[in-house]
Amino acid sequence: MARVMAAAGAGDAVPARVSELRDFWRLCKPNVMQLVLFTSAVAIYLAPADVHVLLDFTALLCIALGAAAAAAINNSFDADIDLRMARTRLRPTASGRIEPAEALAIGVTLAILAVMLMGLALSWLAAALLAFTIAFYVLVYTVWLKRRTPQNIVIGGAAGALPPMVGWAAVTGGMDLLPVVMFAIIFLWTPPHFWALALYRTGDYARVGVPMLPVVAGRRRTLNHILAYTALTVLMSLLPVPLGLAGPIYALAAVGLGVGFLFDVVRLWRQDRDVLAMRTFRYSILYLFLLFGAFALDRFVLGLGLG
Repeated sequence: MARVMAAAGAGDAVPARVSELRDFWRLCKPNVMQLVLFTSAVAIYLAPADVHVLLDFTALLCIALGAAAAAAINNSFDADIDLRMARTRLRPTASGRIEPAEALAIGVTLAILAVMLMGLALSWLAAALLAFTIAFYVLVYTVWLKRRTPQNIVIGGAAGALPPMVGWAAVTGGMDLLPVVMFAIIFLWTPPHFWALALYRTGDYARVGVPMLPVVAGRRRTLNHILAYTALTVLMSLLPVPLGLAGPIYALAAVGLGVGFLFDVVRLWRQDRDVLAMRTFRYSILYLFLLFGAFALDRFVLGLGLG
């Protein structure tokens, strides 16, 4: 970032600062953070805890800082391959607007701040889970799995599935079945969601040597895996109803959204077109947002849930 300021004239100081803030925002992967915060917020809303709204906000702030920390460190480590991929070449670390070492320092600082604030303000169990989530994403997924195995996104997906458990623990100080089921839904949802994108971007991953499933196993096997994991996701999404963790609004949403998800995936499985892969990827994001929104709607309209 210092290079940006040095290159700018005195009259360009304000635009340069705006550019720096924009680069910092992009470093934190805001699109990913939105889904993390939403699923966490739903868990916090459903949790059986009577805490001040300021503490709810603090829990979400800590989770946001933790997600930003993980993203910054990931960008630092992946700057070399991000530069050579069409989807990521404009990331601040790939383009040189933020040095990888600077991104690493930002990430570590945010991680420490997030974990300490979570522990001091809310729950040390939540702080430990948040620290584990960050470490898992950085060390297990980014450093160990991503460049070594096509199962990278399957195992690494646990990091993206943990935030609802972190949010629940933050406001209750404990754990229960519902956040564990939420974790399982997101964990099973992650592979078909990401593999749909990987089908669309297979050339990118092949170019940089990242062994995503379409690269090492081919498109047909990837499509088979997408179909299997989608079916498991839909089945898992129905489990809260017989367990008494959700009611009829959620049940209708889970069935309808699940049918839509399976329809998209089956169409992709039969036709295998890039445009359908991208459509499936986009629908999977909407699917998870609406599914978790249905959890909250059940509680809001019918007073259901554990809270």
